[in-house]
Amino acid sequence: MRQLSRAWVFCLVILVLLPALPAAAEPVRGAGSTFAAPVISAWGKAYKEARADGGDYFTLEWSVDYEPVGSLAGVMRLSQPEMDFAATDAPLSPEEVAKRNVAQFPIVMGGIAVVANVAGVEPGKLRLNGPVLADVFSGKVKSWSDPAIVALNPDIRLPDRPIKVLRRKDGSGSTFVFTSYLSKTSSEWRQKFGAATLIDWAVGQGAEGTANLVALAAATSDGITYLEYGQVTRAGLPIVQLQNEAGVFVAPAAESFASGLANIAWDASRHFFADTTKMPGAGAYPMVAVTYAVMPKDRGIERTQRVIDLFRLAYSAGASEARALGYTPVSPELARQIDRYWSQTLTNLNN
Repeated sequence: MRQLSRAWVFCLVILVLLPALPAAAEPVRGAGSTFAAPVISAWGKAYKEARADGGDYFTLEWSVDYEPVGSLAGVMRLSQPEMDFAATDAPLSPEEVAKRNVAQFPIVMGGIAVVANVAGVEPGKLRLNGPVLADVFSGKVKSWSDPAIVALNPDIRLPDRPIKVLRRKDGSGSTFVFTSYLSKTSSEWRQKFGAATLIDWAVGQGAEGTANLVALAAATSDGITYLEYGQVTRAGLPIVQLQNEAGVFVAPAAESFASGLANIAWDASRHFFADTTKMPGAGAYPMVAVTYAVMPKDRGIERTQRVIDLFRLAYSAGASEARALGYTPVSPELARQIDRYWSQTLTNLNN
């Protein structure tokens, strides 16, 4: 009986002490955009190295656990209490930001390239515009020899073969950017399909995730799709020149993305929400993408500060990583705006 009493006393002591024990170390957890996954992975490694400061000691809270599940799924996962941020290429409207009680800010930029793997056509030479592209993805234009495509490419011998449309089948920010562009350039597309992360496609073969769509595009002769520019360049896929607002055919590239982004007036009061499709300027590629971080305001100041530390490092030391992977980093001027936004929106929160 005495031994049993001692056991109960021991258990009670443990129960009393448990709340006082330090919480287990947890990584910074994020999910969302496959577009930005490669650069977020690189930033995660840099964050770990910076926190270790050259030492051998390591703790999980110095790591980043990011799941590239697509923009739509990433934002949905913010309801899970263990998530620290979502990354999305489809920004929330200012009204939605307020409704969800979150903060939103850009973390990296780039472009959505149109890829056309047409046998017999030199890579990078094919030209398309928004209305014809919309007709291809709606199933109205079915052949590479269609007069609408031939008219834009008088110097190219186009094959009389069917166009194989390839696209994402999961909720994707890349799909949102692409369909936003089609909606702005084709009233018929806008009325029938609109712009969204998830589309009820009329034609084509779907793939889940960027990596699977890259592989499908590489393996499909006479295929056409849309992909994040960095992934396209790393895979060596043939790109299409798109006609911009000035009537100039422009290839996707860091310089043409930057030309369009230079026209954006970033507004912190609107949580940096901006339309980056159908970009103006003679040198601008028309379909630019911006990945945003969306952060809940109820995760506590310590967890919030770790996410801020991650992206502050990304804006400074991580800019070269972004460029090397084919992205356009956040400019120093915009980074300063975001820093002030954090101070006003996040870091004054209580635990």
